Amino acid sequence: MKKIVTLLAFTCISLAGISQELGARFGDALGNAVAIDAVFNTGKFNRIHADVSFGSGVGIEVLWDFINRPLGGEAFNWYAGAGVSTRLDDPFTLGVSGEIGLEYRFNTVPIALGLDWRPVFILVENTDFDAGGFGFNARFIFGK
Repeated sequence: MKKIVTLLAFTCISLAGISQELGARFGDALGNAVAIDAVFNTGKFNRIHADVSFGSGVGIEVLWDFINRPLGGEAFNWYAGAGVSTRLDDPFTLGVSGEIGLEYRFNTVPIALGLDWRPVFILVENTDFDAGGFGFNARFIFGK
């Protein structure tokens, strides 16, 4: 257990050091209720969206948002993507997630607020589909 906690602490510190946005996600995250949420820009209209969630086991999601476009202006954005999800618990799960979301970026403060939906198709340990992954994101934007 100490090794897992140490690994999680190291992961969180690493995410904070290299991410462009860092915050929290509240809602269903692989059966957990709270996640550390980070965004890494990979281009003008795409990014990596990663979460480490806690609760019933530890969940890890890494999604590539291949669409990240403004919606009518600069403040609202919508995004869609896909990636891998795993939960380190008994039973262990590994799956493929989709993501679609809407976020608002404040012009006066470096904060982004968003709502998203992440359905998961679980492939390992048992095959299943979970369509309930709704969440709320609040992230601090670095370098703004």
